[in-house]
Amino acid sequence: MTAGSRRALIALCITEIVSYGVLYYAFPVLAEGIADDTGWSRTAVTAAFSAGNLLGAVAGVPVGRLLGRRGPRPVMTAGSILAVAALAGVAQAPSYGWFLAAWLVAGVAMAGVFYPPAFAALTGWYGPKRLPALTTLTLAAGFASTIFAPLTAGLATHLNWREVYLVLAAILAAITIPAHAWALRLPWRPDQHPAPGHIDPNPAPHRDGDRRVLGSRMFLLLAAAMTLSAFALYAVVVNLVPLLTGRGLSTTLAAWAIGLGGVGQVAGRLCYRPLATRLTVRGRTAAVIGAGGLATLLLGVLPGPAFALVGVAMLVGAIRGMFTLVEATIVADLWGAERFARLNGVFNAPLTGATALAPSIGAALAAAMGSYPLLFVALGAAGGLGAALAIAATAVPTSPVTGGAAVVGTVTAADTVASQLAGQ
Repeated sequence: MTAGSRRALIALCITEIVSYGVLYYAFPVLAEGIADDTGWSRTAVTAAFSAGNLLGAVAGVPVGRLLGRRGPRPVMTAGSILAVAALAGVAQAPSYGWFLAAWLVAGVAMAGVFYPPAFAALTGWYGPKRLPALTTLTLAAGFASTIFAPLTAGLATHLNWREVYLVLAAILAAITIPAHAWALRLPWRPDQHPAPGHIDPNPAPHRDGDRRVLGSRMFLLLAAAMTLSAFALYAVVVNLVPLLTGRGLSTTLAAWAIGLGGVGQVAGRLCYRPLATRLTVRGRTAAVIGAGGLATLLLGVLPGPAFALVGVAMLVGAIRGMFTLVEATIVADLWGAERFARLNGVFNAPLTGATALAPSIGAALAAAMGSYPLLFVALGAAGGLGAALAIAATAVPTSPVTGGAAVVGTVTAADTVASQLAGQ
Protein backbone atom coordinates (compact mmCIF):
# COMPACT_ATOMS: atom_id res chain seq x y z
CA MET A 1 0.00 0.00 0.00
CA THR A 2 1.54 3.32 -1.08
CA ALA A 3 1.24 6.63 0.75
CA GLY A 4 -1.05 7.87 -2.02
CA SER A 5 -3.40 4.90 -1.77
CA ARG A 6 -3.52 5.25 2.03
CA ARG A 7 -4.32 8.94 1.67
CA ALA A 8 -7.10 8.16 -0.81
CA LEU A 9 -8.57 5.47 1.44
CA ILE A 10 -8.58 7.75 4.49
CA ALA A 11 -10.16 10.56 2.48
CA LEU A 12 -12.87 8.30 1.10
CA CYS A 13 -13.64 6.97 4.59
CA ILE A 14 -14.26 10.53 5.77
CA THR A 15 -16.17 11.72 2.72
CA GLU A 16 -18.46 8.68 2.64
CA ILE A 17 -19.39 9.28 6.30
CA VAL A 18 -20.26 12.90 5.56
CA SER A 19 -21.92 12.28 2.18
CA TYR A 20 -24.22 9.53 3.44
CA GLY A 21 -24.83 11.33 6.73
CA VAL A 22 -25.89 14.58 5.10
CA LEU A 23 -27.57 13.35 1.90
CA TYR A 24 -29.27 10.22 3.25
CA TYR A 25 -29.45 9.76 7.02
CA ALA A 26 -30.49 13.32 7.86
CA PHE A 27 -33.70 12.93 5.88
CA PRO A 28 -35.49 10.31 8.04
CA VAL A 29 -35.00 12.59 11.05
CA LEU A 30 -36.28 15.70 9.28
CA ALA A 31 -39.08 14.21 7.14
CA GLU A 32 -41.89 14.62 9.66
CA GLY A 33 -40.82 18.17 10.45
CA ILE A 34 -40.76 19.04 6.75
CA ALA A 35 -44.28 17.68 6.31
CA ASP A 36 -45.58 19.49 9.40
CA ASP A 37 -44.01 22.82 8.42
CA THR A 38 -44.98 22.84 4.74
CA GLY A 39 -48.31 21.04 4.79
CA TRP A 40 -47.07 18.56 2.19
CA SER A 41 -47.94 14.97 3.05
CA ARG A 42 -45.22 12.71 4.42
CA THR A 43 -45.74 10.49 1.37
CA ALA A 44 -45.12 13.46 -0.96
CA VAL A 45 -42.06 14.58 0.99
CA THR A 46 -40.63 11.07 0.94
CA ALA A 47 -41.47 10.70 -2.75
CA ALA A 48 -39.25 13.69 -3.59
CA PHE A 49 -36.38 12.11 -1.68
CA SER A 50 -36.98 8.79 -3.41
CA ALA A 51 -37.16 10.44 -6.83
CA GLY A 52 -33.74 11.95 -6.27
CA ASN A 53 -32.31 8.59 -5.25
CA LEU A 54 -33.94 6.94 -8.27
CA LEU A 55 -32.41 9.47 -10.64
CA GLY A 56 -29.11 8.78 -8.92
CA ALA A 57 -29.53 5.10 -9.79
CA VAL A 58 -30.10 5.96 -13.45
CA ALA A 59 -27.23 8.45 -13.46
CA GLY A 60 -24.95 5.86 -11.89
CA VAL A 61 -24.42 4.03 -15.19
CA PRO A 62 -23.05 7.02 -17.20
CA VAL A 63 -21.25 8.33 -14.12
CA GLY A 64 -19.53 4.94 -13.77
CA ARG A 65 -18.44 5.05 -17.41
CA LEU A 66 -17.17 8.61 -16.98
CA LEU A 67 -15.24 7.58 -13.88
CA GLY A 68 -13.72 4.68 -15.82
CA ARG A 69 -12.43 7.12 -18.43
CA ARG A 70 -11.48 10.12 -16.29
CA GLY A 71 -10.81 8.64 -12.86
CA PRO A 72 -12.43 9.24 -9.47
CA ARG A 73 -11.00 12.67 -8.67
CA PRO A 74 -12.94 14.87 -11.13
CA VAL A 75 -16.14 12.82 -10.82
CA MET A 76 -16.27 12.81 -7.03
CA THR A 77 -15.18 16.43 -6.67
CA ALA A 78 -17.88 17.55 -9.10
CA GLY A 79 -20.39 15.37 -7.24
CA SER A 80 -19.55 17.13 -3.96
CA ILE A 81 -19.97 20.58 -5.48
CA LEU A 82 -23.30 19.62 -7.03
CA ALA A 83 -24.49 18.08 -3.76
CA VAL A 84 -23.86 21.30 -1.85
CA ALA A 85 -25.80 23.33 -4.41
CA ALA A 86 -28.66 20.81 -4.36
CA LEU A 87 -28.98 20.87 -0.57
CA ALA A 88 -29.05 24.64 -0.60
CA GLY A 89 -31.91 24.32 -3.10
CA VAL A 90 -33.73 21.86 -0.82
CA ALA A 91 -33.37 24.25 2.12
CA GLN A 92 -34.70 27.25 0.22
CA ALA A 93 -37.40 25.55 -1.88
CA PRO A 94 -40.43 27.88 -1.96
CA SER A 95 -42.78 25.20 -3.30
CA TYR A 96 -43.08 21.45 -3.60
CA GLY A 97 -42.03 21.59 -7.26
CA TRP A 98 -38.76 23.30 -6.33
CA PHE A 99 -38.29 20.85 -3.45
CA LEU A 100 -38.66 17.93 -5.88
CA ALA A 101 -36.33 19.52 -8.43
CA ALA A 102 -33.66 20.11 -5.77
CA TRP A 103 -33.80 16.46 -4.69
CA LEU A 104 -33.46 15.37 -8.33
CA VAL A 105 -30.26 17.40 -8.59
CA ALA A 106 -29.13 15.88 -5.29
CA GLY A 107 -29.74 12.43 -6.78
CA VAL A 108 -27.33 13.12 -9.64
CA ALA A 109 -24.79 14.28 -7.07
CA MET A 110 -25.27 11.06 -5.07
CA ALA A 111 -24.21 9.06 -8.12
CA GLY A 112 -20.86 10.85 -7.91
CA VAL A 113 -20.22 10.64 -4.16
CA PHE A 114 -21.87 7.50 -2.75
CA TYR A 115 -20.48 3.97 -2.55
CA PRO A 116 -20.39 2.95 -6.26
CA PRO A 117 -17.72 5.49 -7.34
CA ALA A 118 -15.77 4.91 -4.13
CA PHE A 119 -15.90 1.14 -4.66
CA ALA A 120 -14.77 1.55 -8.26
CA ALA A 121 -11.89 3.78 -7.16
CA LEU A 122 -10.62 1.33 -4.55
CA THR A 123 -11.11 -1.68 -6.83
CA GLY A 124 -9.08 0.04 -9.53
CA TRP A 125 -6.31 1.19 -7.20
CA TYR A 126 -6.06 -1.87 -4.93
CA GLY A 127 -6.80 -4.68 -7.41
CA PRO A 128 -6.44 -8.12 -5.73
CA LYS A 129 -6.04 -6.42 -2.32
CA ARG A 130 -9.38 -4.66 -2.62
CA LEU A 131 -11.26 -6.55 0.12
CA PRO A 132 -9.36 -5.10 3.10
CA ALA A 133 -9.65 -1.61 1.58
CA LEU A 134 -13.37 -1.99 0.87
CA THR A 135 -13.94 -3.40 4.35
CA THR A 136 -12.12 -0.43 5.90
CA LEU A 137 -14.19 2.00 3.85
CA THR A 138 -17.51 0.44 4.76
CA LEU A 139 -16.51 0.09 8.43
CA ALA A 140 -15.86 3.81 8.59
CA ALA A 141 -18.93 4.78 6.58
CA GLY A 142 -21.06 2.69 8.92
CA PHE A 143 -20.75 5.57 11.38
CA ALA A 144 -22.61 7.93 9.04
CA SER A 145 -25.96 7.30 10.70
CA THR A 146 -24.39 7.06 14.16
CA ILE A 147 -22.98 10.57 13.78
CA PHE A 148 -25.49 12.36 11.60
CA ALA A 149 -28.88 11.06 12.79
CA PRO A 150 -28.34 12.32 16.37
CA LEU A 151 -26.55 15.44 15.09
CA THR A 152 -29.49 16.25 12.84
CA ALA A 153 -31.95 15.65 15.67
CA GLY A 154 -29.90 17.94 17.93
CA LEU A 155 -29.76 20.70 15.31
CA ALA A 156 -33.51 20.36 14.74
CA THR A 157 -34.19 21.19 18.40
CA HIS A 158 -32.66 24.65 17.85
CA LEU A 159 -33.20 25.31 14.13
CA ASN A 160 -35.98 24.75 11.61
CA TRP A 161 -35.48 22.10 8.95
CA ARG A 162 -34.38 24.61 6.32
CA GLU A 163 -31.65 25.97 8.58
CA VAL A 164 -30.56 22.45 9.47
CA TYR A 165 -30.05 21.58 5.81
CA LEU A 166 -28.03 24.77 5.27
CA VAL A 167 -25.74 23.84 8.17
CA LEU A 168 -25.37 20.32 6.80
CA ALA A 169 -24.61 21.69 3.30
CA ALA A 170 -21.83 23.82 4.80
CA ILE A 171 -20.37 20.75 6.53
CA LEU A 172 -20.52 18.80 3.26
CA ALA A 173 -18.77 21.61 1.39
CA ALA A 174 -16.04 22.13 3.97
CA ILE A 175 -15.09 18.45 4.16
CA THR A 176 -15.81 16.60 0.94
CA ILE A 177 -14.87 19.11 -1.78
CA PRO A 178 -11.25 19.65 -0.66
CA ALA A 179 -10.83 15.99 0.33
CA HIS A 180 -11.88 14.70 -3.09
CA ALA A 181 -9.88 17.34 -4.94
CA TRP A 182 -6.68 16.82 -2.92
CA ALA A 183 -6.56 13.15 -1.93
CA LEU A 184 -7.79 11.32 -5.05
CA ARG A 185 -4.78 12.12 -7.22
CA LEU A 186 -3.48 8.60 -7.84
CA PRO A 187 -2.87 7.59 -11.46
CA TRP A 188 -5.86 5.96 -13.15
CA ARG A 189 -4.63 3.03 -15.26
CA PRO A 190 -5.48 3.64 -18.91
CA ASP A 191 -5.06 -0.05 -19.75
CA GLN A 192 -7.94 -0.98 -17.47
CA HIS A 193 -9.97 2.20 -17.97
CA PRO A 194 -9.44 3.38 -21.58
CA ALA A 195 -9.28 7.08 -22.27
CA PRO A 196 -11.78 8.69 -24.65
CA GLY A 197 -10.83 7.91 -28.23
CA HIS A 198 -8.86 4.80 -27.29
CA ILE A 199 -9.45 1.98 -29.75
CA ASP A 200 -9.33 -1.55 -28.41
CA PRO A 201 -7.55 -3.63 -31.09
CA ASN A 202 -9.58 -6.71 -30.18
CA PRO A 203 -12.83 -5.58 -28.49
CA ALA A 204 -15.08 -8.49 -29.46
CA PRO A 205 -14.01 -11.14 -26.92
CA HIS A 206 -14.59 -9.11 -23.75
CA ARG A 207 -17.75 -7.50 -25.17
CA ASP A 208 -19.22 -10.87 -26.08
CA GLY A 209 -18.20 -12.23 -22.67
CA ASP A 210 -19.85 -9.27 -20.93
CA ARG A 211 -23.08 -9.82 -22.87
CA ARG A 212 -23.13 -13.48 -21.85
CA VAL A 213 -22.61 -12.55 -18.20
CA LEU A 214 -25.34 -9.89 -18.30
CA GLY A 215 -27.79 -12.39 -19.80
CA SER A 216 -26.78 -15.34 -17.65
CA ARG A 217 -29.14 -16.98 -15.19
CA MET A 218 -26.73 -16.45 -12.30
CA PHE A 219 -26.30 -12.71 -12.98
CA LEU A 220 -30.04 -12.11 -13.34
CA LEU A 221 -31.04 -14.14 -10.27
CA LEU A 222 -28.36 -12.60 -8.05
CA ALA A 223 -29.22 -9.09 -9.25
CA ALA A 224 -32.91 -9.76 -8.50
CA ALA A 225 -32.08 -11.20 -5.07
CA MET A 226 -29.88 -8.26 -4.14
CA THR A 227 -32.48 -5.78 -5.43
CA LEU A 228 -35.25 -7.24 -3.26
CA SER A 229 -32.99 -7.23 -0.22
CA ALA A 230 -31.84 -3.65 -0.87
CA PHE A 231 -35.46 -2.55 -1.10
CA ALA A 232 -36.35 -4.20 2.21
CA LEU A 233 -33.26 -3.10 4.14
CA TYR A 234 -33.44 0.54 3.06
CA ALA A 235 -37.20 0.83 3.46
CA VAL A 236 -36.51 -0.09 7.08
CA VAL A 237 -34.13 2.87 7.53
CA VAL A 238 -36.54 5.60 6.45
CA ASN A 239 -39.65 4.04 8.00
CA LEU A 240 -38.06 3.02 11.30
CA VAL A 241 -38.83 6.31 13.06
CA PRO A 242 -42.63 6.14 12.59
CA LEU A 243 -42.62 2.43 13.49
CA LEU A 244 -40.83 3.12 16.77
CA THR A 245 -42.74 6.29 17.67
CA GLY A 246 -45.95 4.36 17.04
CA ARG A 247 -44.78 1.92 19.71
CA GLY A 248 -44.21 4.64 22.29
CA LEU A 249 -40.60 5.69 21.71
CA SER A 250 -39.76 9.39 21.48
CA THR A 251 -38.54 10.86 18.20
CA THR A 252 -35.12 11.44 19.79
CA LEU A 253 -34.85 7.81 20.93
CA ALA A 254 -35.99 6.64 17.47
CA ALA A 255 -33.27 8.81 15.92
CA TRP A 256 -30.75 7.20 18.27
CA ALA A 257 -32.02 3.79 17.13
CA ILE A 258 -31.09 4.76 13.57
CA GLY A 259 -27.73 5.96 14.84
CA LEU A 260 -27.08 2.76 16.77
CA GLY A 261 -27.97 0.89 13.60
CA GLY A 262 -24.77 2.46 12.27
CA VAL A 263 -22.85 0.87 15.12
CA GLY A 264 -24.51 -2.39 14.10
CA GLN A 265 -23.29 -1.85 10.54
CA VAL A 266 -19.72 -1.60 11.77
CA ALA A 267 -20.11 -4.79 13.81
CA GLY A 268 -21.62 -6.58 10.81
CA ARG A 269 -18.75 -5.56 8.57
CA LEU A 270 -16.27 -6.88 11.11
CA CYS A 271 -18.11 -10.21 10.92
CA TYR A 272 -17.95 -10.29 7.12
CA ARG A 273 -14.33 -11.41 6.91
CA PRO A 274 -14.88 -14.59 8.95
CA LEU A 275 -18.03 -15.20 6.89
CA ALA A 276 -15.99 -14.93 3.68
CA THR A 277 -13.65 -17.69 4.86
CA ARG A 278 -16.49 -20.15 5.47
CA LEU A 279 -18.97 -19.61 2.63
CA THR A 280 -18.80 -19.20 -1.12
CA VAL A 281 -19.75 -15.85 -2.65
CA ARG A 282 -23.26 -17.02 -3.49
CA GLY A 283 -23.62 -18.87 -0.19
CA ARG A 284 -22.86 -15.80 1.90
CA THR A 285 -25.09 -13.71 -0.34
CA ALA A 286 -28.05 -15.99 0.42
CA ALA A 287 -27.19 -16.07 4.14
CA VAL A 288 -26.99 -12.29 4.48
CA ILE A 289 -30.19 -11.68 2.52
CA GLY A 290 -32.09 -14.33 4.49
CA ALA A 291 -30.90 -12.95 7.84
CA GLY A 292 -32.03 -9.47 6.77
CA GLY A 293 -35.51 -10.75 5.97
CA LEU A 294 -35.82 -12.49 9.34
CA ALA A 295 -34.62 -9.47 11.33
CA THR A 296 -36.98 -7.14 9.46
CA LEU A 297 -39.87 -9.52 10.15
CA LEU A 298 -38.94 -9.49 13.82
CA LEU A 299 -39.19 -5.69 13.88
CA GLY A 300 -42.69 -6.02 12.47
CA VAL A 301 -43.98 -8.46 15.08
CA LEU A 302 -42.09 -7.37 18.21
CA PRO A 303 -44.24 -4.94 20.27
CA GLY A 304 -41.51 -3.97 22.74
CA PRO A 305 -39.98 -3.16 25.12
CA ALA A 306 -37.97 -0.19 23.84
CA PHE A 307 -34.53 -1.73 24.47
CA ALA A 308 -35.51 -4.85 22.49
CA LEU A 309 -36.71 -2.78 19.53
CA VAL A 310 -33.49 -0.77 19.54
CA GLY A 311 -31.51 -4.01 19.77
CA VAL A 312 -33.26 -5.48 16.72
CA ALA A 313 -32.70 -2.19 14.87
CA MET A 314 -28.98 -2.63 15.59
CA LEU A 315 -29.19 -6.22 14.29
CA VAL A 316 -30.77 -5.00 11.04
CA GLY A 317 -27.96 -2.45 10.84
CA ALA A 318 -25.39 -5.23 11.24
CA ILE A 319 -26.96 -7.20 8.41
CA ARG A 320 -27.12 -4.07 6.26
CA GLY A 321 -23.40 -3.63 6.93
CA MET A 322 -22.63 -7.12 5.66
CA PHE A 323 -24.95 -6.57 2.70
CA THR A 324 -22.92 -3.52 1.66
CA LEU A 325 -19.76 -5.64 1.51
CA VAL A 326 -21.55 -8.31 -0.52
CA GLU A 327 -22.64 -5.56 -2.91
CA ALA A 328 -19.08 -4.19 -3.08
CA THR A 329 -17.39 -7.52 -3.83
CA ILE A 330 -19.82 -9.82 -5.62
CA VAL A 331 -19.16 -8.65 -9.20
CA ALA A 332 -15.36 -8.76 -8.90
CA ASP A 333 -15.39 -12.03 -6.97
CA LEU A 334 -17.60 -13.87 -9.46
CA TRP A 335 -16.64 -12.30 -12.79
CA GLY A 336 -13.19 -10.78 -12.17
CA ALA A 337 -11.83 -7.38 -11.15
CA GLU A 338 -11.00 -6.62 -14.78
CA ARG A 339 -14.74 -6.67 -15.58
CA PHE A 340 -15.77 -4.60 -12.56
CA ALA A 341 -16.02 -1.20 -14.27
CA ARG A 342 -18.02 -2.66 -17.16
CA LEU A 343 -20.43 -4.87 -15.18
CA ASN A 344 -20.86 -3.21 -11.80
CA GLY A 345 -22.86 -0.23 -13.05
CA VAL A 346 -25.41 -2.57 -14.63
CA PHE A 347 -25.52 -4.87 -11.59
CA ASN A 348 -25.93 -1.95 -9.18
CA ALA A 349 -28.49 0.05 -11.16
CA PRO A 350 -31.56 -1.96 -10.00
CA LEU A 351 -30.16 -2.13 -6.45
CA THR A 352 -29.75 1.62 -6.34
CA GLY A 353 -33.18 2.04 -7.89
CA ALA A 354 -34.72 -0.18 -5.23
CA THR A 355 -32.90 1.76 -2.52
CA ALA A 356 -34.25 4.96 -4.04
CA LEU A 357 -37.85 3.78 -4.28
CA ALA A 358 -37.88 2.06 -0.90
CA PRO A 359 -38.69 5.16 1.20
CA SER A 360 -41.68 6.36 -0.84
CA ILE A 361 -43.05 2.90 -1.65
CA GLY A 362 -42.61 1.92 1.98
CA ALA A 363 -44.49 5.00 3.18
CA ALA A 364 -47.24 4.43 0.59
CA LEU A 365 -47.57 0.76 1.58
CA ALA A 366 -47.75 1.70 5.25
CA ALA A 367 -50.53 4.18 4.47
CA ALA A 368 -52.40 1.60 2.37
CA MET A 369 -52.02 -1.08 5.03
CA GLY A 370 -52.80 1.34 7.82
CA SER A 371 -49.91 -0.05 9.86
CA TYR A 372 -46.14 0.25 9.97
CA PRO A 373 -45.81 -3.17 11.66
CA LEU A 374 -47.61 -4.76 8.68
CA LEU A 375 -45.23 -2.92 6.36
CA PHE A 376 -42.25 -4.46 8.16
CA VAL A 377 -43.79 -7.93 7.91
CA ALA A 378 -44.15 -7.39 4.15
CA LEU A 379 -40.55 -6.18 3.92
CA GLY A 380 -39.42 -9.29 5.78
CA ALA A 381 -41.26 -11.42 3.21
CA ALA A 382 -39.49 -9.54 0.40
CA GLY A 383 -36.16 -10.35 2.02
CA GLY A 384 -37.16 -14.01 2.26
CA LEU A 385 -37.98 -14.08 -1.46
CA GLY A 386 -34.60 -12.52 -2.19
CA ALA A 387 -32.87 -15.27 -0.22
CA ALA A 388 -34.77 -17.90 -2.21
CA LEU A 389 -33.61 -16.33 -5.49
CA ALA A 390 -30.00 -16.27 -4.25
CA ILE A 391 -30.25 -19.97 -3.38
CA ALA A 392 -31.74 -20.68 -6.83
CA ALA A 393 -28.75 -18.91 -8.40
CA THR A 394 -26.45 -21.52 -6.86
CA ALA A 395 -28.44 -24.45 -8.26
CA VAL A 396 -27.26 -24.13 -11.89
CA PRO A 397 -24.02 -22.13 -11.90
CA THR A 398 -23.26 -20.17 -15.04
CA SER A 399 -19.84 -19.62 -16.54
CA PRO A 400 -18.67 -16.02 -16.38
CA VAL A 401 -17.32 -16.43 -19.92
CA THR A 402 -19.52 -18.82 -21.80
CA GLY A 403 -22.88 -18.58 -20.08
CA GLY A 404 -23.03 -22.37 -19.85
CA ALA A 405 -21.88 -24.80 -17.15
CA ALA A 406 -19.68 -23.12 -14.57
CA VAL A 407 -15.93 -23.42 -14.60
CA VAL A 408 -15.74 -24.41 -10.94
CA GLY A 409 -12.11 -23.42 -10.57
CA THR A 410 -12.89 -19.84 -11.53
CA VAL A 411 -15.41 -19.31 -8.76
CA THR A 412 -13.42 -21.33 -6.26
CA ALA A 413 -10.33 -19.27 -6.98
CA ALA A 414 -12.25 -16.06 -6.44
CA ASP A 415 -13.58 -17.34 -3.16
CA THR A 416 -10.11 -18.48 -2.13
CA VAL A 417 -8.62 -15.06 -2.84
CA ALA A 418 -11.43 -13.39 -0.88
CA SER A 419 -10.93 -15.80 2.00
CA GLN A 420 -7.17 -15.21 2.07
CA LEU A 421 -7.68 -11.45 2.03
CA ALA A 422 -10.29 -11.73 4.76
CA GLY A 423 -7.75 -13.36 7.01
CA GLN A 424 -5.21 -10.55 6.59
